[in-house]
Amino acid sequence: FSFFVTSLATMRLQSGSQDGFGGDLGGLAGADQICTTAATAVGFGHKTWRAFLSVYNNGTPLHAIDRIGTGPWYDANERLVAMDLAGLTSGDRPAGDAASVNDLPDENGVPGTTLGDTHDILTASNTMGRFDGSSAAASCQDWTDAGAGSPNTVRLGHSWPAQSGRNWIRAHQARGCSPGVNLVQNGPGTGTSVGAGGGWGGIYCFALEP
Repeated sequence: FSFFVTSLATMRLQSGSQDGFGGDLGGLAGADQICTTAATAVGFGHKTWRAFLSVYNNGTPLHAIDRIGTGPWYDANERLVAMDLAGLTSGDRPAGDAASVNDLPDENGVPGTTLGDTHDILTASNTMGRFDGSSAAASCQDWTDAGAGSPNTVRLGHSWPAQSGRNWIRAHQARGCSPGVNLVQNGPGTGTSVGAGGGWGGIYCFALEP
């Protein structure tokens, strides 16, 4: 077990809010801790977990793809997500078990579609897992901003393919950085929340150990 999407339950529990964190994850360190806490709850806190997020870092970007080790990665159901970095970025979906990569599961092994329209995942990254933007506005101020943010600036990936984009890292942009949950298919949604288009501001988590 070395990969998961943070569940709605853990984001609500850890944030102390039914709306989740929004774009303020406590920076990269806070996001890593979110991953670790979620993994600990299912018995895998002994591994080193990293959030798949990029940041602007004052003009010297830190790229998500450089944070997660070299693989292989498996979901909580012991299905292959990808063997290596090339497998993660070789197409719109990781080069792993189709049952996993076409509906990437949470830390409990539950696929996102079971809750409804849940595909939007925060990444701030392009299809190669590198920072996608020209300022910290493209990463909710390096994951410290839970305000309205800049509309249509922060890049999202799709945990499962949808009409608005198939790529798991880079599909479209979030409406903003504020907290919010939306599980109903209503296109881009309304308001400024990270979940407006379908989701809850979830993040991908990778363990450095297979």
